[in-house]
Amino acid sequence: MRISRRVTSAVLGLTLATATPAFAQDAESLRKELEQMRKQLQETQQQYQKAIDTLSERLQKLESRPEAVATPPATAPATTAMQTPTLPPPPSTPSALDLLSRREPFALYGTRGTGQLLFDMGIAGDFVANFTPRSVERFGVGTFAGRENRFFPREIELNLFGQIDPYARAEVRIETGEEAAKEELTVKLAEANLTLLTLPWGTQIKMGQMRNRFGLLNQIHEHDLPQTDRPSVYRAFFGEEGLVERGVEMTFVPELPIYLEALVGVFNGDNEVAFGRGRIRDPLVTARLRTFFELGDTSGLQLGVSFASGLTADEFRQTFVGFDAKYKYRPEGWLHPLLTVAGEGIWSRRKTVQSVEVIDEEGTATIVDRKLTLDRFGWYAYAELQPFRRWAGGVRYDNTQLLSEPGREWAVEPYLTFMPSEFLKFRLGYRHTNRTDTPPLAILLGRRSFDEVLLQASFILGAHPAHPF
Repeated sequence: MRISRRVTSAVLGLTLATATPAFAQDAESLRKELEQMRKQLQETQQQYQKAIDTLSERLQKLESRPEAVATPPATAPATTAMQTPTLPPPPSTPSALDLLSRREPFALYGTRGTGQLLFDMGIAGDFVANFTPRSVERFGVGTFAGRENRFFPREIELNLFGQIDPYARAEVRIETGEEAAKEELTVKLAEANLTLLTLPWGTQIKMGQMRNRFGLLNQIHEHDLPQTDRPSVYRAFFGEEGLVERGVEMTFVPELPIYLEALVGVFNGDNEVAFGRGRIRDPLVTARLRTFFELGDTSGLQLGVSFASGLTADEFRQTFVGFDAKYKYRPEGWLHPLLTVAGEGIWSRRKTVQSVEVIDEEGTATIVDRKLTLDRFGWYAYAELQPFRRWAGGVRYDNTQLLSEPGREWAVEPYLTFMPSEFLKFRLGYRHTNRTDTPPLAILLGRRSFDEVLLQASFILGAHPAHPF
C-alpha cells in the first residue's frame, strides 16, 4: 500500500511538472493573437475613417455646385444572384417654379467624351429622275412640274438636332434642291425650332419654323416618303412642299387608359396655295388628335383626325378637315413589317369671289362679283408588302379634286424599293395619271391621261432622327 501511494505521488508530480510549461505556452500564444487582432481592427478603423472623410469632401463639393440633373450611366454593373437590383425612382415632372430656376444648360455634357459635339449632325440626299412624253414636258404638267425628263437633286439636307439641356431640344435643317429646270440651287432654311419637353401637366411646346403635323405625311421629308412623290391631294391642296409654317404648336398627352395625343397650333399662314395671309393677327389654326392601338403582339393601328383653318391672301376663309389611318403587321421575330396599309382623306371648304356676267331686262350686261363656297375632297390609299428585309413593293391610288379649279385627278402608282441598308434606298415607280374636265390640259395635249416613270435614290450620312410609326 505504501509503495503504491509513493508511485502515484511520483506520477502526479511528474504530470504537473510537464503540464505547467504547456499551459504557459498556450496563454502566451493567445495573448499574441489578441494583440494582432487589436492592431488589425485599429488599421481597419483608420481606413474607414479615411473613406468617410473622402466621401464627405466630395459631398461638400457637389453641394457647392449649381443644381444639375444627373443622367444614368450608359451601362449598369452586372448583379449577382445574391444581389437585388434597385430601380431608380420615377422622374418627377418639374413645376413652373422649377423651370424658372437657374440650372446648367449643358448638364448632359458629362455623358459625352471630351471633344464630342453636344448635338447630332447628319446629311440626307434625295435624287429623282423623271421620264414622260414630250407633250407633258412641253406644257409642264407632270408630277414634277418643270422638271420632266430630267435627273435632279430634289432635296439635300443638313440636319442639326439634339438636347439643349434635359428640358429642351432643338433642330435646324438647311436644304437645297432643284425647283425648276436648269435653275441654280439656292440654300434656304427648311426648319428651325425649339421644343420644351417637360412643361407642367404633361404638355410640350414646339416653336419656330416647322413642317406642320397635319395629316399622316405632311411632316415626313421627301427622302422618307413611302413613295417617290407626295399624294395628289397634298400637292393639289398645299403645293409641292406641303405645309411649312412659322408659329407655335402645343402637344398634350392626358393620362387615359388608351393613348391619345392632342395638338393645337397657331401659325402665320404663309402657304400661298391654301392660305397666304401671312399675319399672326389672322392666324392659321391647326389641331390634331392621334391614337394608337396594339392589336396583339404583331400588329398596330394608328388613327388620326386633323384640322386647319386660316385666311387666304384675299382674306377669305379656307378650312381643311382630314382623317387618316395606318396599319402595320410584323410577324413575330421579324425586324421589319411585312404589311403596311394606310390611307387619308382631306375635305376642303373655301370662300371665294367669282366674277360673273349678269344681263338685266333691258339687255345690258354687267360684271358682278358673286361670293361662292367651294367644297373639295381628295383621298389616297396605299399598301406595301415587304417579304424580304431589303426588298419592298406596293401600290398607291390617288383621287382628288383640284382646290380652286374645276376638275378631278386620279392616278395609280405601283413601285418597287431596294434597300441595301437603312441608310441607302433605291426606288423604281410607274405612274399613270388621268385628269378630267381640266382645260387646257385636254385641249393642249389632245388627251386627258399620261404616263411617267420615276426613279429615286436617297441616302443618309451621319445621324438621323427616328421615323414615326
